[in-house]
Amino acid sequence: MKLLFSESGPDYSRYLYPYVVWAVPEPGETPADLYERGFLPASPNLDRFCLCRHVRVDLTRFRPSSENRRVLRKGEGVDCALIPRGDFDYTAERRQRWHAFARERFGEGVMPFERLDGLMHGKVITHLLHFTHREDGRDLGTALLYVEPPRMAHYYFAFYDLAWFRQSLGLHMMTRAVVSFAEAGFRHLYLGTCYSRRALYKTQFEGLEFFNGNCWSPSLEELKHLIARQERPEDGRTHLLVENDYLQAFWEGRLDRLTDASPFRLHGGPGGSARA
Repeated sequence: MKLLFSESGPDYSRYLYPYVVWAVPEPGETPADLYERGFLPASPNLDRFCLCRHVRVDLTRFRPSSENRRVLRKGEGVDCALIPRGDFDYTAERRQRWHAFARERFGEGVMPFERLDGLMHGKVITHLLHFTHREDGRDLGTALLYVEPPRMAHYYFAFYDLAWFRQSLGLHMMTRAVVSFAEAGFRHLYLGTCYSRRALYKTQFEGLEFFNGNCWSPSLEELKHLIARQERPEDGRTHLLVENDYLQAFWEGRLDRLTDASPFRLHGGPGGSARA
């Protein structure tokens, strides 16, 4: 992959010179290679990826907990099927219903029709995990997925009947996805970003890992520390790796442990191209 660094919001007084890190895949690489290195898609055509804090489940280590089983029981009577995108009927009714759900759950303008259509016609969605009522066959929910067997799947966006919200249908759908891909022999299921306490529902699976900017970490306490750190006043912040309490708490005070765990190496000499 090649890397691009897009400048964002410097604060010279605190020596903060932030860049958004983009990755552009090269011939011979697949999206799974970029997911593995901490990137998520930044375009529906999978030609640009963005480094971010996101979570995945190592499905080789996943075992359903008592809470996972309770969530699954609440969805008794719900069937699900994994459908290739080309075989899925993206009707005007479903399009309208998903848009209304996104407006209600994510906010106005987050998922306009243009973005929804771009996802459904882009390379980033290969399959849909479709949930229906067992008795009458009506639609209950649909999760949009990128699937690259057997290495990984990405549980991208989910839309569901809000009348089933109290039955935890959204969490049931995600849990079914984790169980289904584990049973199918996949290695990882990616669940998206985690930048707030509201997103911690994604962490209730054994085998959880999150990308901390340098490597995949299994520490839920580390993830919670980073979320709590965001809630501190801006005046009290600097960049993470110069904060000794973080390194002491999670990396034995040793920056070299993070360096050794990092998947990033630059190859190429002076005047030549550099690749990660």
